[in-house]
Amino acid sequence: MADKCCGTNNEMKTMEDQNSCCSSQKSVNGIAVTATNSSCCSSTDNDGIPGPMDCCNNEVEKTSNNGPSVTEAEKIEYRIYGMDCPSCALTIEKGLNRLNDIQEAKVNYNTAKLQIIGSNALSLDRVENEIQKLGFSAEPLIEKSNIRTYDVLGMDCSSCAKSIENHLHTVPAVNSVTVNFSTGKMKVEHENSVDDIISEVAKIGFKASPIRKSSDTRDTTNNNQGYGLIAFSGILIALGFIGSYSGVSAFITTILYSIAIVVSGYKPVRSAYYAVKSGSLDMNVLMSAAVIGAALIGEWFEGATVVWLFALGNALQTRSIEQTRSSIRNLMDLAPSEAWVLIGSDMVKKPVEEVSVGQIIVIKPGDRIPLDGEIIEGETSVDQAPITGESIPVDKSAGDSVYAGTINESGSIEVKVTRLVEDTSLSKIIHLVEEAQEQKAPTQAFVDKFASIYTPIVFVLALAVIVLPPLFGFGTWGEWFYKGLALLVVACPCALVISTPVAIVSAIGNAAKNGVLIKGGTFLEKAGAIDAIAFDKTGTLTEGKPKVSDIITLTTSEDELISLAFTLENHSTHPIAKAIVEYAEDSGVQAKSGKSFKNIVGKGVQAIINGEFHYAGNIKLFEEMNVPIHHVRTQVEHLQTQGKTVVMIGTEHEIMGIISVADTIRSTTVKALHGLKQVGVNQLVMLTGDNEGTAKVISKESSINRYFAELLPEDKVDAIHQLQKEGHEVAMVGDGINDAPALATADLGIAMGGAGTDTAMETADIVLMADNLEKLPHTVKLSRKALTIIKQNIWFSLIVKFIALTLIFPGWLTLWMAVLSDTGAALIVILNSLRLLRE
Repeated sequence: MADKCCGTNNEMKTMEDQNSCCSSQKSVNGIAVTATNSSCCSSTDNDGIPGPMDCCNNEVEKTSNNGPSVTEAEKIEYRIYGMDCPSCALTIEKGLNRLNDIQEAKVNYNTAKLQIIGSNALSLDRVENEIQKLGFSAEPLIEKSNIRTYDVLGMDCSSCAKSIENHLHTVPAVNSVTVNFSTGKMKVEHENSVDDIISEVAKIGFKASPIRKSSDTRDTTNNNQGYGLIAFSGILIALGFIGSYSGVSAFITTILYSIAIVVSGYKPVRSAYYAVKSGSLDMNVLMSAAVIGAALIGEWFEGATVVWLFALGNALQTRSIEQTRSSIRNLMDLAPSEAWVLIGSDMVKKPVEEVSVGQIIVIKPGDRIPLDGEIIEGETSVDQAPITGESIPVDKSAGDSVYAGTINESGSIEVKVTRLVEDTSLSKIIHLVEEAQEQKAPTQAFVDKFASIYTPIVFVLALAVIVLPPLFGFGTWGEWFYKGLALLVVACPCALVISTPVAIVSAIGNAAKNGVLIKGGTFLEKAGAIDAIAFDKTGTLTEGKPKVSDIITLTTSEDELISLAFTLENHSTHPIAKAIVEYAEDSGVQAKSGKSFKNIVGKGVQAIINGEFHYAGNIKLFEEMNVPIHHVRTQVEHLQTQGKTVVMIGTEHEIMGIISVADTIRSTTVKALHGLKQVGVNQLVMLTGDNEGTAKVISKESSINRYFAELLPEDKVDAIHQLQKEGHEVAMVGDGINDAPALATADLGIAMGGAGTDTAMETADIVLMADNLEKLPHTVKLSRKALTIIKQNIWFSLIVKFIALTLIFPGWLTLWMAVLSDTGAALIVILNSLRLLRE
């Protein structure tokens, strides 16, 4: 068999091997991209059996001595700056999709992220230039790759950059390198350490230093420059206005207004030009048409005021919206970029990307924990609020887990790293929240569809207003041209389309800050509509582990009874035995000396203590030994009806006492359930596999409305169905593993204890990061507040639009009032949504 592209040394490759050869990672201009070919590995050999392909039907070039060639599709992500409404995202998409090398461009307004799938000839500079033409700026995102960015000092011409590239290409551990002389930045994809790269660069006379974290300084700078230009044009308009009333010639005031129009209008007009070329009808197009039209009919003051108000409104909108997106960036900044690694007896400071699983890191008091791990030395208390939302620090000692981004409050600790930086709980939270913010809620999808139909209709209507009335003799061309321009400005539904996404992003960011992961706008809206919540009992409403609840002494003292029970149960691994041992240890009671320990299967344990056999077990054990129990039977049965497990302590002749063990209700449960009733969730249901007695006791203690007892996992699904048939919108709260079927069946699945639990994060729609219910009322309240604000925004936007439209035809709506109604409404909608950040 001939050597094929997916095989070497004439070896037959499996289909899995072939598939993997046709999906690879490479670098374009220093950015990690994924390369795939969907037609790969689909060919067969002459005998009809799938085998190595003829290089994917020539769609991928054969491997050469220079390494594998680049495959067809590659994915690159950018952060976009400057978008102030979803129509901006559409403009960028259309503009980029015209480029030959781009197969698909998707912009998510909520997260300000652009994803491009393009050919191997794709130039990142070309992409960034195209985005700048449209009036925005872009920054490539590098995630989960071996690419690092360095500052390089000492370069004095572009040939220096080429020399660095050529030298690093000779290093086997370097996969790709690009050096940009103008920015002084070097991007390297390498397998060796940062120190090795710095050393290699130093060999040819330059100094390199790694850039730890990207910053948003460029965006801030742009915003500051924008405010300067807005202020300058505002002064020009003010001078022109004052001059027109103080005898200054009309020519001079017109010059001042025209300069103001050019200064404030350059960016929107340029963006409008490229938007029209891409077939997009956004606010820049409408506003530019209005300003140019105003100038043509001699309304220079109107035109200057319109474009100035538009520029100011956009700047304020952009600044406000960045606050909603900052919740994710704040999460990213929680974990430090470096860690103190213990190597032998020395501590070495390393970037977190270079720390491996199994290495020991040292965290000093007051420092943030850089990586997930397990404490192997030291005791401390850790503020886990950034991850779980818990307000009280948690005590930690050897064997306990700690999470990246949390704060070491007191003692110095040594931690064994259990997860790489890209796999930490914090990284997963960031990823989940970004995914959630990228999903459109049903309301947002409807509004976007409405706007896409509404805007072209009103645009055509504006043209009709300009042309038809004067054509049929109703008024002058100038009069109707002005009214048509006002209608153009009012046409863009900016406030309407921004009404939902900003509220959703704000609410999801707020929830994440409080230790609650909401996986999308759909689930946020569902949470606001929930009127019944079903809870798993064990581990959700209760602690999930038994504790001693009652001690009844008969022929001895309480301490003596606990000491005997401690001695008997200390050799057992049963959860009930562990509960008794833990209680004895906490009470400071000492165990006695015993021997001949024996486990009596299904009944209890025995041992010789003080020369006599003693027993700890259930009522059946003592009945078989004919020990008199008639005087305690009533007490035993009473405890059992309360859902408690009874352990009797005694000898072959008498019952010395009774200890009952029960799964106790969580300290936060009652408060959480009361909070849910206060926010309007009145139907609280418990689902449990325990008996009727236990269910009844727990429901009474926790103020549960109703319960379903003695359920198997499939029975819990039936219980959810029953609640839904009764007309309830049902949420199910469980641990995300045993309750998976019920979580999937409910209208909304809520998992407990997401910190460090992959399954909980994956299975549920909402994850409570702390292992308790205290954040649930806040989540429901936040969701309902979000729904209320979304409705407020939509109605406000529509009413303002309707009023503006009705004022056009009597001639009462001027151009500057039209732009104020649109950009002003959008700004009010944004500010209203930002209230969700402070809930």
